[in-house]
Amino acid sequence: MNQNLTTDRETFVTHLECSITGERYEADQLHGLSRAGRPLLVRYDLDAVRSTISRDTIAARPTDLWRWRELLPVRHTANIVSLGEIETPLVPIPKSGGPNVLVKDEGRLPTGSFKARGLVMAVAMAKELGVTKIAMPTNGNAGAALAAYATRCGIETIVFCPDDTPEINVREIAMQGARVWRVNGLIDDCGAIVGKGAAEGRWFDFSTLKEPYRIEGKKTMGLELAAQFGWKLPDAIFYPTGGGTGLIGMWKAFDELEKLGWIGSERPKMFAVQASGCAPIVRAFEAGEEHAERWEDASTVAAGIRVPKAVGDFLILRAVRESGGQALAVGDPAILKAVDAAAKQDGLLLCPEGGATLAAYTQALSTGLVDEDDKVVLFNCATGLKYPMPEAPQALDRTRPIDFDAL
Repeated sequence: MNQNLTTDRETFVTHLECSITGERYEADQLHGLSRAGRPLLVRYDLDAVRSTISRDTIAARPTDLWRWRELLPVRHTANIVSLGEIETPLVPIPKSGGPNVLVKDEGRLPTGSFKARGLVMAVAMAKELGVTKIAMPTNGNAGAALAAYATRCGIETIVFCPDDTPEINVREIAMQGARVWRVNGLIDDCGAIVGKGAAEGRWFDFSTLKEPYRIEGKKTMGLELAAQFGWKLPDAIFYPTGGGTGLIGMWKAFDELEKLGWIGSERPKMFAVQASGCAPIVRAFEAGEEHAERWEDASTVAAGIRVPKAVGDFLILRAVRESGGQALAVGDPAILKAVDAAAKQDGLLLCPEGGATLAAYTQALSTGLVDEDDKVVLFNCATGLKYPMPEAPQALDRTRPIDFDAL
């Protein structure tokens, strides 16, 4: 934890607001969804922020997640839980992507994925608001992040995951102190179990967007991009979209930064990337709908975006449409081809969900949705080291003559 966090600090949170009705909710109280059954959004006194701090002050701080503390909800420094959340780098992939394509490599964060951003904030606020037991459904990486942060601050955690969740994810969740249960179903089936237990008062429901603060952690991706691009934004962002918290969070970040006067009104085209085997947002976008119906029989190699129904569907669709972007679906063969290309041509190991963004960018380029001259950011949401890789079976017997030409 850096020196900026050694004392209690002023916070600028004013209230929470229903994302669909605008109904106001008090801050400093434990909330789930709004009365309308929709996510709550945290609101700040941005005039006070602007009069208190400048973007130059932000830029001079150590480049970690907590440099943005005036735009984050945690009131008391003692409640911050941290495992060293860095600003993630923008990595060029000129051969597999192109000269203007950068990958924001979220695999560098604690527990190896961008889920650390949302869960560090949600857990810190749970600690601040007196939560002692949490349950959550996961496709893998969110559960790992929750387990790590909740264990670190002594909150009991139960995690439910589909029974085909990558083995490494299940084991890391257990290793980091949570009780993890495999369920014969998809993530929304796991969520139904969490919801039932929460209704019975057994735990607090930490499902995506069912508490207000994961968005606030994820919005730091947008805050970082603004700073990394010199307070201008890229032309397009390709984001792997399951629950869509990060896309919603970035769109919120850009709005807050403009109101602060730190950026202009220009926005990137936001591309919500899904797998063709689970593409409810794409289907709703193409049909002109505001909400997305559940996707039946969801299946894809990119488990992190295998979310049949997202509670924040209308917020995702709203951001995509307002930005002039699109929701795009890519098939598993294209995803695996993109992962292979980035690794073999540029030396960057993407997770399947990150591969989906590269595949979607290639598709968008070929159909004219973006130009080669556009400055583009792809999100690699987790380290590729967590995922299965092709076998490398070649072996050498050092006791026999070696054919060096064949090597």
